[in-house]
Amino acid sequence: MAAAAAAATSTASSFPSSRRARDRVCARPSLVSLRSAGPLKVNAAAEPSPAFQSVTAFAPATVANLGPGFDFLGCAVADASLSLGDTVTATLDPTLPPATVSIASVTSPSRPHLAARLSKDPLRNCAGVAAIAALRALGVRSHSVSIHLTKGLPLGSGLGSSAASAAAAAKAVDALFGSRLARDDLVLAGLESEKAVSGFHADNIAPAILGGFVLVRSYDPFHLVPLVSPPTLRLHFVLVTPDFEAPTSKMRAALPKEVPVHEHVRNSSQAAALVAAVLQGDAGLIGSAMSSDGIVEPTRAPLIPGMAAVKAAALQAGALGCTISGAGPTAVAVIDGEDKGEEVARRMVDAFWSAGKLKATATVAHLDTLGARVISTSALH
Repeated sequence: MAAAAAAATSTASSFPSSRRARDRVCARPSLVSLRSAGPLKVNAAAEPSPAFQSVTAFAPATVANLGPGFDFLGCAVADASLSLGDTVTATLDPTLPPATVSIASVTSPSRPHLAARLSKDPLRNCAGVAAIAALRALGVRSHSVSIHLTKGLPLGSGLGSSAASAAAAAKAVDALFGSRLARDDLVLAGLESEKAVSGFHADNIAPAILGGFVLVRSYDPFHLVPLVSPPTLRLHFVLVTPDFEAPTSKMRAALPKEVPVHEHVRNSSQAAALVAAVLQGDAGLIGSAMSSDGIVEPTRAPLIPGMAAVKAAALQAGALGCTISGAGPTAVAVIDGEDKGEEVARRMVDAFWSAGKLKATATVAHLDTLGARVISTSALH
């Protein structure tokens, strides 16, 4: 039987973000709470009854930071086939002890080798941690859930792979019990998972659940601001992922410890311009602001072979802007409509090879305004 973790218990300590501390915590079958910044509420009322026997949910890829919005701006992206994201099926499992979660399977049809790298221990798996947090927030005490995770995103790609797993799991478990959680509680359930993997930041998990562009205004109190663009905005994203893994921990370690005031002011103005551009539907300004990060991108780009040349190639091919997606190594370029997508993608792929000697794959995606959603259900037996 796959390892199962209890969802009903908690301790007062915060979930450690370091790998060594996380391994110590994961050895115990309990769920620890978020720190005081935006605590996950636990339902102490009547236990909800299951609404379905099983629920399958999909969560899209995300582009975090968007250039100057380090750790507080992000957006969801998807393709027509929904291959750019992760899928989780949550099923009631009476064979497990009450209030527990098990990871029944992990598959990756497009990357079979990837599944073997992911743990089936629910306390060491992003989907498992988020599922446990969702059960606890719902107040489920007498039912247990098995999880089937299908990975569509590569690991360490800068496309919010861990957030997609967490978002799909939280959404599936919530729907399994009648979709009772508020928006912020769904995000906080996913954030417990993100915190264990890459730190306490919601710029991936928030858009993965809400869809569209999201501004993370604060954690204490927890406040998310969805940024709704005019329907006339035809923004598309060219996502080019090289055959190169950039662990978030390594990319965060490269960040400067101090930032001069004038650089902070300049980056703040670019982030503000980006928010204004999204709300106004100004694709040109979105691209220009995305390309203007003067703090994070300059320290991370040298760690991704060929990144500077890839950005230059994208802009020369007609992209409105280009930057690193999240911690990388994926490069993201924005275009107005799909027309230039293939040419921009080809030039970026070529640049990764010529300047960085890295093979790369490209996808032209659209802004995903739905976020995590249920794609199928099965009735109670």
